Amino acid sequence: MQDFLKKYRSILTFVGGLAIIAIIAFAFFYPDASEGNQLQQHDMQQGIAIGQEAKAYAEQTGEVSRWTNSLFSGMPTFQISPSYPSSGLYKWINTVMALGLPSPSSLIAMMMVGFFILLLAMKMRWYVALIGAIAYGFSSYFVIIIGAGHIWKFVTLAYIPPTIAGIILCYRGRYLLGGSLAALFAMMQIASNHVQMTYYFLFVILGIVIACLISAVREKKMRQWAIATGVLVVAGGLAVAANSPSLYLTYEYAKETMRGRHSELSSGNQPGTSATAGLDKDYITQYSYQPSETFSLVIPNVKGGASAKPEKGRMVAMSLVDLPDAQQMVNEGKLDAMQQQYLGYMSQYFGDPEGTNGPVYVGALIFVFFILGCFIVRGPMKWVLLILTVFSIVLAWGKHAMVFTDFMLTVAPMYSKFRTVESILVIAEFTMPLLAVMALQQLLSESNAWERYRKQVWWSFGITLAICAIGFCVPEFYGSVISDNDREIDNYITSALMQQGYDASTARQFSLQNPAIYSAVESLRIGLISADALRSFMIVAIGALIIAGFMRAKLSAGVTAVIIGVLVLGDLYSVNKRYVNHDSFVAKQLIVGAPIAKTPVDEAILQDTTMNYRVLDIPRFNSADPSYYHKMIGGYHAAKLTRYQDLIDRHLSHFQRGAETDADWNVANMLNARYVVSLDGQVLRNPEAYGNAWFVEHVDYVNSPDAEMEALSSIDPRSVAVADKKFESVLGQSAAVNPGDTIVETFYAPNRLSYRSHSTTGGVAVFSEVFFPWGWTATIDGKPAEIGRVDYVLRAMRVPAGDHEIVMTFDPPSLHTTDTLATVAIILIYIALAVAAGLAVRRFAAKKPDGEGK
Repeated sequence: MQDFLKKYRSILTFVGGLAIIAIIAFAFFYPDASEGNQLQQHDMQQGIAIGQEAKAYAEQTGEVSRWTNSLFSGMPTFQISPSYPSSGLYKWINTVMALGLPSPSSLIAMMMVGFFILLLAMKMRWYVALIGAIAYGFSSYFVIIIGAGHIWKFVTLAYIPPTIAGIILCYRGRYLLGGSLAALFAMMQIASNHVQMTYYFLFVILGIVIACLISAVREKKMRQWAIATGVLVVAGGLAVAANSPSLYLTYEYAKETMRGRHSELSSGNQPGTSATAGLDKDYITQYSYQPSETFSLVIPNVKGGASAKPEKGRMVAMSLVDLPDAQQMVNEGKLDAMQQQYLGYMSQYFGDPEGTNGPVYVGALIFVFFILGCFIVRGPMKWVLLILTVFSIVLAWGKHAMVFTDFMLTVAPMYSKFRTVESILVIAEFTMPLLAVMALQQLLSESNAWERYRKQVWWSFGITLAICAIGFCVPEFYGSVISDNDREIDNYITSALMQQGYDASTARQFSLQNPAIYSAVESLRIGLISADALRSFMIVAIGALIIAGFMRAKLSAGVTAVIIGVLVLGDLYSVNKRYVNHDSFVAKQLIVGAPIAKTPVDEAILQDTTMNYRVLDIPRFNSADPSYYHKMIGGYHAAKLTRYQDLIDRHLSHFQRGAETDADWNVANMLNARYVVSLDGQVLRNPEAYGNAWFVEHVDYVNSPDAEMEALSSIDPRSVAVADKKFESVLGQSAAVNPGDTIVETFYAPNRLSYRSHSTTGGVAVFSEVFFPWGWTATIDGKPAEIGRVDYVLRAMRVPAGDHEIVMTFDPPSLHTTDTLATVAIILIYIALAVAAGLAVRRFAAKKPDGEGK
């Protein structure tokens, strides 16, 4: 038995570590995960709404549609439901990584398991690796994005650590095992389809490759480094090839969207400080971390925590009036009814105006050990992790550090394609726990830690305690507790009161100009900072006592690790419960009917069972919810077609302001807006909608997008179409439309449309369908026909005289080619992994019990 335990200790400890991870992950979301309760996160609900048409079509026919008409009058589903035949070959891996747990416990488990694998690959002791896994998995941002429904982002981040584990193994000479693991997990993170997170961690991977290169030069192992690099290049190629349908189609699609292409209109490309090769600079930096907000890494409420949290399937504002201290003020008579109402408008969060679901908090003790790692860890890996941490923090400042942001926008390929620059802090959330556990491992491995590391330990704890003490004693040190957003809200309230007839003096009493209100807001927010600063101070102080006990030989390494692990878990566990807890879930028994509630407006429109028409819902134009039930002219998606956004800016947005013109109505009519929901919520049948298709008498050809858009303000699209001159060879000239000429839609599916046409002389038919430059093919009586673009966004075809059947189909050939490539790549990855596993098993079977650790 003793020999058995020695031989299989590594396996037993690995399985034991996974069991502990499973218990912790399950406990965090207990009892909700086990009872089937759901978060019904906002972003997930949006995804359900806009993907419903394609989902229903697949359930009815067994066929996957790559096009949907549920939003923006039609767009590809490449970024809505990117599933391909080849992806079915690896979906099972998610279940294995999640340890078979119910959602959302499964997500936390995935995050911890991936980091656990990385640390074991780095030869960490299993209990130190477990502490690191807990620290990474419970970093507050990850729990917050579960609450927000950013599941693709979360899963991508979960697969990054094991990808790096494969890289580390490869550079240590385990070429086949490391390369196959790197390929497998890189495949999974790319498949999670959050390119921004994958892009950010390319900087981390590059840093690790450089660190390994420096070590190889020092140790004279350049041949090993070169071989490993070559293997990893192949592994990366296989991972990319395994996702080629998604990557290629996204790449091509991006060229037509806001993410990869500016407007072709001259007014949409005015030179200025906001111009970049990708997104607008102001849009990129809209969500930027304040420099002082960076201290949330160690004091979570340094800027008040969160402005909203998920509660019973909806986001609920976290206002100052909800704080226990505010209620105490009310009970003591320090706040009157007007002041209580005002505090209800003031968010607990007082960082930048955009608001947040919570801070980036890595844990007070992790912060300490990260600083300690900067002192005691040796080698290029330490410097890479430190540089990457600073790199991500500075870039997260965005508009508050435009010198660095401008530099990256200029020199870093693709950096301008992504918004929300503060999310690059995910790098720090990886590098800080990693360097922290490297330091902890080194500290716990020293028999004379007191003599060797005493000064470094006291400096690390001292710096962190000082940061916390300042937050407790002088909270204002971390910036004003009155934000620009507060002043905007304050001005809005004052103006609203004055418009209601209050004089300026009375209105000012209901504002920050009232000393009592200002004092209450200031006091409550200072209280948030000081309370969390004291909390972090106490955790660090307890940690200092534990480490001192170990260094003075009062505690063993194992006991010290257990206590530190419990402190780290307790710290992060309790902070994360502020942002996602039992109140965030909707009880299973309350989840009935459709996931998107049907409104009276939806009920009224759905009485019309005609197969294909559109809805212009003005109050909900930018909402995803109506897409669950209708084919919408509006909608919500971050990667809409650039030309359609132009149409929104020039015409459709006027409806939301109640300032629509005849030209705007013409645009709505050509998009077949049979139903219009007015600003006051009334459902109106639009008798002027043009229908699914019509013949025009004339086509005006113009030489520029500006002229094309301008013509929409003057032509009657029912009889005249405007087109770019490059489509003249496709469409030619039209002819007079005779009274009996008709074109009628006879079949509708999101990816296949059929029409029956009758015309005396033939001509140009316009379809109320969005033009897309590739993927759509057309036939007339079974013979190939070309599709042109008219009226800036619509499809058109030259139709011969007589009676004809017209069929349009969306089935990009590139999808099938890339899916075949992906299938081959996935099989190759599995073969490599199977061979590596077989060799590892043989090696393990040959190992003697006394050979452990060698």
